[in-house]
Amino acid sequence: MKKYVPVAALFLPVALLTACNQQKTDPKAADKFVLSDTMAKMIELDTVSNCSIDNTLTLSGQVSFNENSIIKVFPRSSGQVIESKVTLGDKVSKGQVLATIRSADVAGNYADLNSADADIAIAKRELDNQQSLYQSGIASEKDFIEAKQNYQKAIAAKSKIQSSLNINSGTRSSSSGEYTLVSPIDGYIVEKKVNAGDFIRSDMSDNLFTVSDLKNVWIWANVFEADISRVNEGEDVQVTTLAFPDKVYDGKIDKISQVLDPENKAMKVRITLNNADLSLKPDMFAKVTVETKDAQQAMCIPFSSIITDDGKNYIVSYYSNDSLKVKQVDLIQVAGAKAFVNGDLKPGEKLVTKNQLLLYNALNAEF
Repeated sequence: MKKYVPVAALFLPVALLTACNQQKTDPKAADKFVLSDTMAKMIELDTVSNCSIDNTLTLSGQVSFNENSIIKVFPRSSGQVIESKVTLGDKVSKGQVLATIRSADVAGNYADLNSADADIAIAKRELDNQQSLYQSGIASEKDFIEAKQNYQKAIAAKSKIQSSLNINSGTRSSSSGEYTLVSPIDGYIVEKKVNAGDFIRSDMSDNLFTVSDLKNVWIWANVFEADISRVNEGEDVQVTTLAFPDKVYDGKIDKISQVLDPENKAMKVRITLNNADLSLKPDMFAKVTVETKDAQQAMCIPFSSIITDDGKNYIVSYYSNDSLKVKQVDLIQVAGAKAFVNGDLKPGEKLVTKNQLLLYNALNAEF
Protein backbone atom coordinates (compact mmCIF):
# COMPACT_ATOMS: atom_id res chain seq x y z
CA MET A 1 0.00 0.00 0.00
CA LYS A 2 1.42 3.39 -1.02
CA LYS A 3 2.09 6.10 1.60
CA TYR A 4 1.59 9.76 0.70
CA VAL A 5 3.49 12.58 2.30
CA PRO A 6 1.38 15.69 2.88
CA VAL A 7 2.29 18.65 0.68
CA ALA A 8 2.71 20.80 3.77
CA ALA A 9 5.33 18.37 4.97
CA LEU A 10 7.32 18.83 1.76
CA PHE A 11 7.52 22.60 2.20
CA LEU A 12 8.32 22.46 5.91
CA PRO A 13 12.11 21.88 5.53
CA VAL A 14 12.33 24.70 2.98
CA ALA A 15 10.53 27.04 5.32
CA LEU A 16 12.77 26.04 8.22
CA LEU A 17 15.89 26.55 6.07
CA THR A 18 14.69 30.00 4.98
CA ALA A 19 13.94 30.92 8.57
CA CYS A 20 17.44 29.85 9.59
CA ASN A 21 19.02 31.94 6.83
CA GLN A 22 16.98 34.93 7.88
CA GLN A 23 18.14 34.46 11.47
CA LYS A 24 21.74 34.51 10.24
CA THR A 25 21.50 37.61 7.96
CA ASP A 26 19.05 39.81 9.78
CA PRO A 27 21.31 40.58 12.78
CA LYS A 28 24.11 41.71 10.43
CA ALA A 29 21.71 43.86 8.40
CA ALA A 30 20.38 45.33 11.62
CA ASP A 31 23.95 46.30 12.70
CA LYS A 32 24.67 48.30 9.51
CA PHE A 33 25.13 51.98 10.33
CA VAL A 34 22.44 54.27 8.92
CA LEU A 35 22.51 58.02 9.46
CA SER A 36 19.39 59.00 11.34
CA ASP A 37 17.38 62.09 10.45
CA THR A 38 18.41 63.71 13.73
CA MET A 39 22.10 63.08 13.14
CA ALA A 40 21.79 64.24 9.51
CA LYS A 41 20.80 67.66 10.83
CA MET A 42 23.91 67.77 13.04
CA ILE A 43 26.51 67.28 10.31
CA GLU A 44 27.82 69.50 7.53
CA LEU A 45 29.15 68.45 4.15
CA ASP A 46 31.76 69.81 1.78
CA THR A 47 33.35 68.58 -1.43
CA VAL A 48 36.80 67.49 -2.54
CA SER A 49 38.52 69.81 -5.03
CA ASN A 50 41.58 69.63 -7.23
CA CYS A 51 43.70 72.69 -6.32
CA SER A 52 47.09 74.23 -6.89
CA ILE A 53 49.19 73.84 -3.78
CA ASP A 54 49.66 77.14 -1.98
CA ASN A 55 53.34 77.75 -1.49
CA THR A 56 52.77 80.18 1.35
CA LEU A 57 55.53 82.32 2.81
CA THR A 58 55.26 83.98 6.22
CA LEU A 59 57.06 87.27 6.80
CA SER A 60 57.48 89.51 9.82
CA GLY A 61 56.54 93.14 9.35
CA GLN A 62 55.67 96.43 10.97
CA VAL A 63 52.90 98.97 10.49
CA SER A 64 54.01 102.41 9.33
CA PHE A 65 52.15 105.54 8.32
CA ASN A 66 51.78 106.17 4.62
CA GLU A 67 54.40 108.78 3.83
CA ASN A 68 52.40 109.89 0.80
CA SER A 69 49.56 111.06 3.04
CA ILE A 70 51.45 112.78 5.89
CA ILE A 71 52.58 116.34 6.46
CA LYS A 72 55.58 117.24 8.59
CA VAL A 73 55.36 120.51 10.50
CA PHE A 74 58.67 122.41 10.82
CA PRO A 75 59.49 125.48 12.94
CA ARG A 76 59.55 128.72 10.92
CA SER A 77 62.12 130.42 13.09
CA SER A 78 64.41 129.78 16.04
CA GLY A 79 63.17 130.41 19.57
CA GLN A 80 61.69 128.74 22.65
CA VAL A 81 58.54 126.62 22.83
CA ILE A 82 56.13 128.38 25.17
CA GLU A 83 53.33 125.84 24.96
CA SER A 84 52.70 122.48 23.29
CA LYS A 85 48.97 121.86 23.02
CA VAL A 86 48.88 118.29 21.65
CA THR A 87 50.27 114.88 22.53
CA LEU A 88 51.16 111.84 20.46
CA GLY A 89 48.06 110.19 19.01
CA ASP A 90 45.76 113.20 19.41
CA LYS A 91 43.16 113.85 16.75
CA VAL A 92 43.54 117.35 15.27
CA SER A 93 41.63 119.42 12.76
CA LYS A 94 42.95 121.66 10.02
CA GLY A 95 44.11 125.01 11.48
CA GLN A 96 44.31 123.74 15.08
CA VAL A 97 47.21 125.18 17.10
CA LEU A 98 49.91 122.61 17.83
CA ALA A 99 52.49 124.79 19.61
CA THR A 100 53.32 128.40 20.47
CA ILE A 101 56.91 129.60 20.01
CA ARG A 102 58.57 132.84 21.12
CA SER A 103 61.26 133.96 18.71
CA ALA A 104 63.77 136.81 18.92
CA ASP A 105 64.02 136.74 15.13
CA VAL A 106 60.29 137.33 14.75
CA ALA A 107 60.39 140.12 17.35
CA GLY A 108 63.29 141.65 15.41
CA ASN A 109 61.28 141.46 12.19
CA TYR A 110 58.44 143.36 13.84
CA ALA A 111 60.91 146.03 15.00
CA ASP A 112 62.24 146.25 11.47
CA LEU A 113 58.64 146.50 10.23
CA ASN A 114 58.00 149.50 12.51
CA SER A 115 61.19 151.16 11.27
CA ALA A 116 60.10 150.51 7.70
CA ASP A 117 56.76 152.20 8.38
CA ALA A 118 58.63 155.23 9.72
CA ASP A 119 60.91 155.28 6.69
CA ILE A 120 57.90 155.16 4.40
CA ALA A 121 56.28 158.05 6.21
CA ILE A 122 59.44 160.17 5.93
CA ALA A 123 59.93 159.26 2.27
CA LYS A 124 56.28 160.08 1.53
CA ARG A 125 56.55 163.56 3.09
CA GLU A 126 59.74 164.21 1.14
CA LEU A 127 58.06 163.06 -2.07
CA ASP A 128 55.03 165.29 -1.47
CA ASN A 129 57.30 168.24 -0.72
CA GLN A 130 59.47 167.74 -3.82
CA GLN A 131 56.38 167.26 -5.99
CA SER A 132 54.92 170.58 -4.78
CA LEU A 133 58.23 172.40 -5.34
CA TYR A 134 58.63 170.81 -8.75
CA GLN A 135 55.15 171.84 -9.82
CA SER A 136 55.89 175.38 -8.59
CA GLY A 137 59.10 175.46 -10.63
CA ILE A 138 61.31 175.79 -7.56
CA ALA A 139 62.73 172.21 -7.43
CA SER A 140 64.32 170.41 -10.32
CA GLU A 141 62.92 167.30 -11.96
CA LYS A 142 65.96 165.38 -10.75
CA ASP A 143 65.12 166.09 -7.09
CA PHE A 144 61.52 165.03 -7.63
CA ILE A 145 62.50 161.74 -9.32
CA GLU A 146 65.03 160.99 -6.55
CA ALA A 147 62.37 161.56 -3.86
CA LYS A 148 59.98 159.28 -5.72
CA GLN A 149 62.60 156.52 -5.95
CA ASN A 150 63.37 156.80 -2.22
CA TYR A 151 59.68 156.35 -1.46
CA GLN A 152 59.47 153.25 -3.66
CA LYS A 153 62.56 151.80 -1.97
CA ALA A 154 60.98 152.31 1.46
CA ILE A 155 57.83 150.47 0.34
CA ALA A 156 59.93 147.62 -1.11
CA ALA A 157 61.90 147.33 2.15
CA LYS A 158 58.66 146.99 4.14
CA SER A 159 57.33 144.40 1.71
CA LYS A 160 60.48 142.34 2.15
CA ILE A 161 60.17 142.43 5.93
CA GLN A 162 56.48 141.53 5.73
CA SER A 163 57.23 138.57 3.47
CA SER A 164 59.86 137.39 5.94
CA LEU A 165 57.31 137.59 8.74
CA ASN A 166 54.75 135.64 6.71
CA ILE A 167 57.29 132.92 5.98
CA ASN A 168 58.87 132.74 9.44
CA SER A 169 55.83 133.19 11.62
CA GLY A 170 52.74 132.84 9.46
CA THR A 171 49.68 134.94 10.00
CA ARG A 172 49.37 134.01 13.67
CA SER A 173 52.12 136.06 15.28
CA SER A 174 52.52 139.12 17.48
CA SER A 175 54.96 141.96 17.93
CA SER A 176 56.25 140.24 21.08
CA GLY A 177 57.80 137.60 18.83
CA GLU A 178 55.34 134.78 19.50
CA TYR A 179 54.04 132.69 16.62
CA THR A 180 52.00 129.49 16.36
CA LEU A 181 52.35 126.24 14.47
CA VAL A 182 49.02 124.88 13.23
CA SER A 183 47.90 121.56 11.73
CA PRO A 184 47.70 121.76 7.93
CA ILE A 185 45.18 118.88 7.63
CA ASP A 186 42.62 116.89 9.59
CA GLY A 187 44.33 113.85 11.06
CA TYR A 188 46.30 112.45 13.97
CA ILE A 189 49.61 113.35 15.59
CA VAL A 190 51.78 110.37 14.67
CA GLU A 191 55.09 111.98 15.58
CA LYS A 192 56.00 114.63 18.18
CA LYS A 193 59.53 115.84 18.93
CA VAL A 194 59.03 118.93 21.08
CA ASN A 195 57.73 119.92 24.51
CA ALA A 196 57.15 123.19 26.35
CA GLY A 197 60.44 124.82 27.30
CA ASP A 198 62.49 123.31 24.48
CA PHE A 199 64.75 125.60 22.50
CA ILE A 200 64.81 125.57 18.72
CA ARG A 201 68.13 126.48 17.18
CA SER A 202 68.45 128.13 13.81
CA ASP A 203 70.56 125.22 12.53
CA MET A 204 67.91 122.61 13.39
CA SER A 205 66.48 120.94 10.28
CA ASP A 206 64.18 118.42 11.97
CA ASN A 207 60.39 118.59 12.01
CA LEU A 208 58.50 119.13 15.28
CA PHE A 209 55.25 117.29 14.42
CA THR A 210 53.99 114.80 11.85
CA VAL A 211 50.27 114.70 11.03
CA SER A 212 48.62 111.82 9.15
CA ASP A 213 45.01 110.96 8.41
CA LEU A 214 45.81 107.19 8.91
CA LYS A 215 43.06 106.24 6.43
CA ASN A 216 45.57 103.91 4.83
CA VAL A 217 48.87 102.64 6.16
CA TRP A 218 51.97 100.87 4.95
CA ILE A 219 53.21 97.47 6.08
CA TRP A 220 56.95 96.97 5.68
CA ALA A 221 57.88 93.28 5.72
CA ASN A 222 61.31 91.61 5.73
CA VAL A 223 62.18 89.03 3.08
CA PHE A 224 65.38 87.11 3.74
CA GLU A 225 67.78 86.25 0.95
CA ALA A 226 66.69 82.62 0.56
CA ASP A 227 63.08 83.69 -0.11
CA ILE A 228 63.65 86.66 -2.45
CA SER A 229 62.86 84.63 -5.58
CA ARG A 230 59.46 83.65 -4.13
CA VAL A 231 58.16 87.21 -3.78
CA ASN A 232 56.89 89.41 -6.62
CA GLU A 233 55.03 92.68 -6.96
CA GLY A 234 51.26 92.28 -7.24
CA GLU A 235 51.07 89.04 -5.22
CA ASP A 236 48.21 88.73 -2.74
CA VAL A 237 49.02 88.84 0.95
CA GLN A 238 47.15 88.45 4.21
CA VAL A 239 48.15 90.53 7.21
CA THR A 240 47.39 89.85 10.87
CA THR A 241 48.47 91.63 14.04
CA LEU A 242 48.99 90.67 17.67
CA ALA A 243 46.32 93.16 18.71
CA PHE A 244 43.64 91.63 16.43
CA PRO A 245 44.76 88.03 15.71
CA ASP A 246 41.35 87.00 14.33
CA LYS A 247 41.13 89.90 11.88
CA VAL A 248 42.71 89.37 8.46
CA TYR A 249 43.62 92.31 6.23
CA ASP A 250 43.85 91.52 2.51
CA GLY A 251 46.36 93.40 0.38
CA LYS A 252 48.95 93.20 -2.38
CA ILE A 253 52.69 93.79 -2.54
CA ASP A 254 52.99 97.16 -4.28
CA LYS A 255 56.72 97.82 -3.92
CA ILE A 256 59.88 95.74 -3.54
CA SER A 257 63.17 97.30 -2.47
CA GLN A 258 66.14 96.57 -4.71
CA VAL A 259 68.69 96.63 -1.89
CA LEU A 260 69.10 94.64 1.31
CA ASP A 261 68.98 96.22 4.72
CA PRO A 262 72.63 96.23 5.91
CA GLU A 263 71.58 95.55 9.50
CA ASN A 264 69.44 92.42 9.14
CA LYS A 265 70.37 91.43 5.55
CA ALA A 266 66.70 91.39 4.54
CA MET A 267 64.90 92.92 1.58
CA LYS A 268 61.96 95.22 2.33
CA VAL A 269 58.58 94.81 0.66
CA ARG A 270 55.70 97.25 1.07
CA ILE A 271 51.98 96.58 1.34
CA THR A 272 49.39 99.38 1.38
CA LEU A 273 46.30 98.61 3.46
CA ASN A 274 43.00 100.39 3.88
CA ASN A 275 42.64 101.52 7.49
CA ALA A 276 39.21 103.12 7.53
CA ASP A 277 38.44 101.77 11.03
CA LEU A 278 41.84 103.01 12.34
CA SER A 279 42.57 99.62 13.90
CA LEU A 280 46.12 99.57 12.51
CA LYS A 281 48.51 101.78 14.47
CA PRO A 282 52.03 102.82 13.42
CA ASP A 283 54.78 100.59 14.88
CA MET A 284 52.45 97.61 15.43
CA PHE A 285 54.06 94.25 14.65
CA ALA A 286 52.43 92.35 11.79
CA LYS A 287 52.55 88.87 10.27
CA VAL A 288 52.39 88.84 6.48
CA THR A 289 51.42 85.67 4.60
CA VAL A 290 52.36 85.73 0.92
CA GLU A 291 50.14 83.50 -1.22
CA THR A 292 52.55 82.45 -3.94
CA LYS A 293 51.52 79.61 -6.27
CA ASP A 294 53.34 76.73 -7.94
CA ALA A 295 52.24 74.29 -10.63
CA GLN A 296 51.77 71.24 -8.36
CA GLN A 297 48.19 69.96 -8.12
CA ALA A 298 46.63 67.98 -5.28
CA MET A 299 43.30 67.14 -3.72
CA CYS A 300 42.27 69.83 -1.26
CA ILE A 301 39.69 69.42 1.48
CA PRO A 302 38.62 71.50 4.48
CA PHE A 303 41.14 70.99 7.26
CA SER A 304 38.21 70.71 9.68
CA SER A 305 37.16 67.43 8.04
CA ILE A 306 40.32 65.54 9.04
CA ILE A 307 40.28 63.08 11.95
CA THR A 308 43.62 62.12 13.50
CA ASP A 309 43.79 58.71 15.15
CA ASP A 310 46.94 56.91 16.25
CA GLY A 311 49.17 59.14 14.14
CA LYS A 312 47.12 58.65 10.96
CA ASN A 313 44.63 60.93 9.23
CA TYR A 314 41.14 59.95 8.14
CA ILE A 315 38.02 61.47 6.61
CA VAL A 316 34.41 60.28 6.38
CA SER A 317 33.06 60.17 2.84
CA TYR A 318 29.31 60.62 2.39
CA TYR A 319 27.35 58.94 -0.42
CA SER A 320 23.93 58.65 1.23
CA ASN A 321 22.49 58.28 4.71
CA ASP A 322 23.06 54.52 4.57
CA SER A 323 26.36 54.71 2.68
CA LEU A 324 29.27 56.32 4.50
CA LYS A 325 32.90 55.25 4.40
CA VAL A 326 36.04 55.98 6.42
CA LYS A 327 39.10 56.69 4.25
CA GLN A 328 42.71 57.22 5.20
CA VAL A 329 44.48 60.25 3.67
CA ASP A 330 48.09 61.42 3.67
CA LEU A 331 48.51 65.06 4.61
CA ILE A 332 50.74 67.02 2.21
CA GLN A 333 50.35 70.58 3.47
CA VAL A 334 48.01 72.80 5.47
CA ALA A 335 47.29 76.32 4.20
CA GLY A 336 44.87 78.21 6.41
CA ALA A 337 41.51 76.41 6.37
CA LYS A 338 42.55 74.10 3.50
CA ALA A 339 44.46 70.82 3.63
CA PHE A 340 46.20 69.22 0.65
CA VAL A 341 46.06 65.40 0.76
CA ASN A 342 46.75 62.19 -1.11
CA GLY A 343 44.28 59.32 -0.93
CA ASP A 344 41.37 57.50 -2.51
CA LEU A 345 39.42 60.67 -3.25
CA LYS A 346 37.85 62.18 -6.36
CA PRO A 347 36.95 65.79 -7.15
CA GLY A 348 33.33 66.46 -6.19
CA GLU A 349 33.23 63.68 -3.62
CA LYS A 350 31.31 64.69 -0.50
CA LEU A 351 32.80 64.44 2.97
CA VAL A 352 31.64 65.28 6.47
CA THR A 353 33.14 68.42 8.06
CA LYS A 354 31.15 68.66 11.30
CA ASN A 355 30.65 65.98 13.97
CA GLN A 356 32.56 63.58 11.74
CA LEU A 357 34.26 62.06 14.80
CA LEU A 358 30.91 60.63 15.96
CA LEU A 359 30.40 59.00 12.56
CA TYR A 360 34.00 57.78 12.53
CA ASN A 361 33.53 56.01 15.88
CA ALA A 362 30.16 54.57 14.81
CA LEU A 363 31.52 53.26 11.50
CA ASN A 364 34.55 51.68 13.19
CA ALA A 365 32.28 50.02 15.75
CA GLU A 366 30.79 47.90 12.92
CA PHE A 367 34.09 46.07 12.67
